[in-house]
Parts: sequence; C-alpha cells; structure tokens
Amino acid sequence: MNKNFSVPKEVSRVTEALEKAGFEAFLVGGCVRDLILSREPKDWDVTTNAVPDEIISLFQKTFYENDFGTVGVVDEETENETLRVIEVTPYRIESDYTDNRHPDKVTFSQKLEDDLQRRDFTINALAYSVSKNTITDLYDGQADMKNKVIRTVGEPAHRFTEDGLRMLRAVRLSAELSFEIDPETEKAILENSNLLKNISAERVRDEFTRIIMSPEPMRALLTLKKLNLLRFVASELEESIGVEQNKAHAYDVWEHLLRSVQCSADKNYPLEIRLSALFHDVSKPESRRWGKEQNTWTFYGHEVLGARTTKKILTNLKYPTKVIEKVVKMVRWHMFFSDTEQITLSAVRRMIVNVGRENIWDLMNVRICDRVGTGRPKEDPYRLRKYHAMIEEALRDPVSVGMLKIDGKKIMEVTETQPGPKIGFILHALLEEVLEDPAKNTSEYLENRSKELILLDENALRALGEQGKQSKEEADEEEIRKIRSEHHVK
Repeated sequence: MNKNFSVPKEVSRVTEALEKAGFEAFLVGGCVRDLILSREPKDWDVTTNAVPDEIISLFQKTFYENDFGTVGVVDEETENETLRVIEVTPYRIESDYTDNRHPDKVTFSQKLEDDLQRRDFTINALAYSVSKNTITDLYDGQADMKNKVIRTVGEPAHRFTEDGLRMLRAVRLSAELSFEIDPETEKAILENSNLLKNISAERVRDEFTRIIMSPEPMRALLTLKKLNLLRFVASELEESIGVEQNKAHAYDVWEHLLRSVQCSADKNYPLEIRLSALFHDVSKPESRRWGKEQNTWTFYGHEVLGARTTKKILTNLKYPTKVIEKVVKMVRWHMFFSDTEQITLSAVRRMIVNVGRENIWDLMNVRICDRVGTGRPKEDPYRLRKYHAMIEEALRDPVSVGMLKIDGKKIMEVTETQPGPKIGFILHALLEEVLEDPAKNTSEYLENRSKELILLDENALRALGEQGKQSKEEADEEEIRKIRSEHHVK
C-alpha cells in the first residue's frame, strides 16, 4: 500500500539530517495515518534511534523540556505555523503505568519495533521512511484503515489501564474518521470506563473539544453514553435522556441536544457555538413542570438554570475563561426569541447589550441549531428572518447629525456664536446637504458652510433644519425598507 506521499521540506530536512548522521528516522503515528488516508496532518512526529543529546547536536535550534525524550526541532524560517516545531522522539520502551496516566519509567531503545508496540491503536502504530518510501506496519494498521476499524495494539484492557485517556481518544478518532470501534476494544472500554476519572481535566477537555469539533459529534456523544464515558465528561447531559418535551419538539431533550450540536457541526460553526448548542437546554430536566392550563410540559427558567450548569461543566473541564463566558451568555439568552408580533426594537437593542454586539449573530446561529434540533423541517422561517432584520436595524448606525465631521461646539467656535436654536438648525441643514452629497462631509466644507448659514435669519435656518430632519427620516425609512426587503419580511 506504499504511496508517494507529499512530505513538507521542513519535515524531510529533519529526517535527512538524522540519516546523514548515521541514525534511523521515521515519520510515526497520526501523521502517517493521515497521509495514507489522504488527509492533511495537523502535526508531524519523527522517531529515531538517536538519543536526545545526539538529536540536539544536529540542529541549530531545539528545546527539550520533558521526561519522555521528545526534542522539539525549531524551524524559524517556515511560514507554516504547524511546521514551526517538528517533534523528534527516540524509540522508547515504557514501564508500568501505576497511575493509569503516565509510564513510571521510559527507556530509550535501538529498535523501531519496541516503539511501535507501545502505541495505542493499530492505525497509529505505523512508521514511514521518507528516504525509502516504505511503511512499517507490524499490527495490520493499514488493513484496519481499509476496513475503517479502530483497534488497540495488543490487549485492549492493557492499553487502557496504561492510559485511561485512550478510551476517549478511541471515540474521538471514530468521530473524526467515521470509523467503527472494534467490538473487543469497545468491550474493554466499557469494563474500564472508571479509569477516566484518574485523567486530568485538561486532557479530558482537549479530547472532548476535538470530539465536539469533529464532523460527527452526535455519533460520538451516543458512543460516549454507550461506553459509560459521558458521566466523566459531562454527567449532567445524562439527566436529559428520555425527558419528554412539549408538542413543539419531535424528540426528547437528549436527542434534541444531540441534533442541535450535530447541526452546528454540519454548518462548521466554531467551538463556542457548538458547546452552546449542546448545553442550551441542559437544565430542562430540573425545570420541567406539568402545565395544567397549557396541558403540556413547561420549562420556565431553564435558560437561567442552564447558564449556571453550563458554567459548572465548562469550569470543571478547565475551559478558558473567555470560552466559558461566551457560552454561558448564549445559553442564558437563547430564549430571547419570542413572538415577532410582540417583540420590539428596544427589546432587540437590550438583547444586544446583554450578549454583546460581537456575539449577537452567534446567538442567532445557536437559535438555528436549536430549531433544527426540534425536528422541524425549516431552519429559516419567517420568524427567524424577522429576527435577522430587526437585529440589523438595531445594529445599524442611525442617520443623524453624529455622522457629520463637525459638531455644535465647533460650529460655535468657527462662527463665534453663543449656544442657541440656530446651532441645531445649522446641524440639520448640514445633514441635508451631506445626505444629498456625501462628498461634502469634510471638516473644511462644513466649517465654511456653517459660516455662511449663520448669516441667515432664524426662520430661514429653521426651514432648512426642518428639511434636514425630514430627509433624515426618509433616509432612515429607506434603509430599514431595504433591510426588511432583503430578509423578505415586513
């Protein structure tokens, strides 16, 4: 199955330097897997029989700050950030993992076979020689790729007791590659799921993020639940399973959340929107009450409770503060959208203040995912188009004298005039001229024109000012009409 792979020069320079010095050098792990699958590797790892001091001696700039022998070879000339650092690691033999996280001891080896046998999954236990264009595949990883199967190297339970995070990684790889997990591997995950509690929140978060950012987060979340791993990531989501909703929803809360986050992935939305889509109704189970008048379930206040629960989940997973704050805001305010016949422009403006101008369109995208997740066929009905139009109206800079390159204070200065009604009339008269010809909106023109207008009597200025106000209102109405027309709403 050997191919002529396209390996960046920044990587081949590293392997060539090692081989020129008499050492072996192979690309290893995920980058080899991705090359075979015709995917662009996100990082490049090299393995060699050279030890750290020997690796460091071959390159101009390196860093070595770990207990596992990995040397970072720095390329300061490349413009590609993913190729700035190439990690080079000696062949390794690892001892027992008594903490289910890290090997107690790492020993360097002279044999590639020793390094490959410690790898997690067969599809990652592949080595590629750039100079010879050959693949070393001791565990049938290429066959598993062809069959789209994720299987451990050796005994599954042994691999997972070494590092419990590998169980989460199996689910993540399944979601990223659309592969199935081998039945024996699945069985071992289910039997050892409790080992995930020994893993640091940061490592769990990183895998969970990649799951949510994968093309198939819904599938992955279902697998996490099936394999008893979800409780160690976000146990609160399990409370939503089987929780029936009102007639507006075709699914229970759990499936609604899954379909919402899947919609966010289908649209390639960023992480914050995906997390918001997943957690926006997380507190519906605890807020659910039977409404006798409505004769259906109600969930009053679930967005307030949900914001608190979401903050707790994301804080426990050690997400950055900025991510937490944004997701919590969108969960808190996702119920803003109400009857378009009742909603007012002032309410829209208040919402923009609540979530921030920078977040308002992301909130609308969460709403789209929420709607698709209900099982409704349309994601852009009249109501959503109306919201879009109203938000654009609220965000637009209104036509006003504030647009002018002059203000009342400057007019008084250049005309040597005291405060009075004439200043306001002049401002609106100037606005009328700028609306007619935007090129006139310069400090020089407006100052000179102000000197001319101040000579008019108050009645003449009032007439010009009223004409300016009318033009302003007409310009406002025309812009709003265009916005509403673009969204096909009234």
